[in-house]
Amino acid sequence: MKVILDCNIWISFLIGHQASLMQRILTDSRIDVLTCEELLNEIQEVSERPKIRSHVSDEELEEFFRIIYAFGKMVNITTNSEAAIRDPKDLYLMSLAESTEADYIVSGDADLLELKQHKLTKMISLAELKTML
Repeated sequence: MKVILDCNIWISFLIGHQASLMQRILTDSRIDVLTCEELLNEIQEVSERPKIRSHVSDEELEEFFRIIYAFGKMVNITTNSEAAIRDPKDLYLMSLAESTEADYIVSGDADLLELKQHKLTKMISLAELKTML
């Protein structure tokens, strides 16, 4: 199963120190966790905010990115989605989903979850992914 974890899920893992759940998802042989340059850039930008940095050390942040690079499957976006979504900065996620024919985008973003599906990709919450594991 091909899964895209939205930035808010990654940040939740980072500040919630949910290492065991993140490890479970990243090491599950049934799951390919897809990432792209745009997603990694967003994670980097959000993780540098003072509100986030007050919860994590430099070492934790470095280890977090090492884990993403080690276990995530880096792919290139080859499609420019024209999905009708409220937040245009999330268009890259739709483009990533289309480019990879991802099965799921896992998000905590109500705007994305409200879509329920984009082409072949279903929008699900982290809780829904947990029940699938």
